[in-house]
Amino acid sequence: QVQLVESGGGLVQAGNSLRLSCAASESSFRFYPMGWFRQAPGKEREHVASISWSGDSSYVADSVKGRFTISRDNANNTMYLQMNNLKPEDTAVYYCARRYLIYGIWGTSSAEYDIWGQGTQVTVSS
Repeated sequence: QVQLVESGGGLVQAGNSLRLSCAASESSFRFYPMGWFRQAPGKEREHVASISWSGDSSYVADSVKGRFTISRDNANNTMYLQMNNLKPEDTAVYYCARRYLIYGIWGTSSAEYDIWGQGTQVTVSS
């Protein structure tokens, strides 16, 4: 079964940038749409962004629109989340996931995803 491994998290000051990576263990990665979610302490898991299998269509949540960009490199089985102008409210554990079911257009429900990475911590200080 494919495994997903996130990396690139860390501690940054507000206004700075980070790029998260999600590396898949198998080339089957390229056939699935993918997504990023985040979960802050005491809060529910929140959809951040999703991308089509080819990478030519993507969606980002309103809370990060204009600051975050999702992309993928199918040749290297990797997905990215570029996060610019980070804010303290972006602090969370960030997860990548494989979208297996199609309920809505952009896969904003975690129920549509079957394989998840272990998460990477992003902490933004003010």
